[in-house]
Amino acid sequence: MTQSIFSHQLENGLVVLGERMMWLESTAFSFLIPAGYTREAVEQQGLANLTTDMMQRGCGRRDSRQFVEDLELLGADTSSNAGVTFSGYSGSMPAESLHDTLAIYADLIRRPHLPEDQFEDSQSFCILEAKGLEDDLPQLAMNELRRRSYPAPFGRHGVGTVDSLSSLTPASVKTFWESHYQPKGAILSVAGNFDWDKLLSQVDELFGDWQAKDIQGIEETDPIGNYGHIPHESSQTQIGISYPAVPCDHDDYYLARAAVGVLSDGMSSRLFTEVRENRGLCYTVSAAYHALKDRAAVMCYAGTTSERAQETLDVTLSEIQKLSAGITEDELRRLKARLKTALIMQQESSRARSAMLAGDWYYLERCRPMQEISDQIDGLACDEINKYVAANPASDFTIVTLGENSLENSVGVSADDA
Repeated sequence: MTQSIFSHQLENGLVVLGERMMWLESTAFSFLIPAGYTREAVEQQGLANLTTDMMQRGCGRRDSRQFVEDLELLGADTSSNAGVTFSGYSGSMPAESLHDTLAIYADLIRRPHLPEDQFEDSQSFCILEAKGLEDDLPQLAMNELRRRSYPAPFGRHGVGTVDSLSSLTPASVKTFWESHYQPKGAILSVAGNFDWDKLLSQVDELFGDWQAKDIQGIEETDPIGNYGHIPHESSQTQIGISYPAVPCDHDDYYLARAAVGVLSDGMSSRLFTEVRENRGLCYTVSAAYHALKDRAAVMCYAGTTSERAQETLDVTLSEIQKLSAGITEDELRRLKARLKTALIMQQESSRARSAMLAGDWYYLERCRPMQEISDQIDGLACDEINKYVAANPASDFTIVTLGENSLENSVGVSADDA
């Protein structure tokens, strides 16, 4: 199956990526703006998220209602989010609607109304989201785990707090948009059934005169690490465990991802089999690779009862550490089958592919063809993975628990207050 991947950078810094998938009837885009929540002042946490909501309340010649109706008429299914580095806007639509949809998003990104009379509605929505997070105990535990695992501000979560959101004003949103919504460092990726030359011509027309600004560096603090316990009266205990991993651009990336897949990818994975099925210690357990630009970690989660929390932590840590002894051929075969299935699904989704293109460019500064990824999966070998896990055993753990009682750990992680 022939694939065509294109890239082009405008003079103002905007990178345009494209992959033609002519067998599809849809097209999708991902637009990443360098306005993530690491750009917020510490007292303004949640501002990036609030700004993405305000941005969609009218732009160009459209008020809030007309903006929504025009996208619906185009058949565009869109979404937005404020991430660590970027604020992202994405959508999928019938192929013939791509250019009209991008014209709307040019207005959204460059000419938002940011209506002051709708600020309180937007602020209230974000405050409700923050309050909802307070009741989401697994998410609370994992947010604290990320805060301890990465240097500030990279360990933050993007929702903010009730206090920080309550302090924001319409002027805060306007200043954030004026300061950080710009083409330098931005990425627009398109995948599906489209014409590259026509797309490039339109993008130049819509964004070619967009003025770039200097991007200020981000000051980091050292990660907290250690073991933190969040006291909470509950019959359940939430457990989070993290340890460092190689970043996406590392030569051993696929080996590291394969090791995590054996640990927690599917119902035959080690964590699911040993911690949940064989011992019945928890109702859910998982591990996932989590990456930033130049660093990464494996993030593990288990939800269990207070009575079984200590054993759950002990067994989960034990299974993670056993990984350094190596994996089996059967485990690798099952993992490859799951990875290839996921790859096939991505080949049929323009939205998934546009997101992958943008991510590849950010992490790798190039876009991987699907065939390259398939070849890497096929080329995974037990002996190479086993050499990697033996040379890179899980270590430097960070642990967070949320529940009635703090726990002991077998890996020597010192405790402090969360």
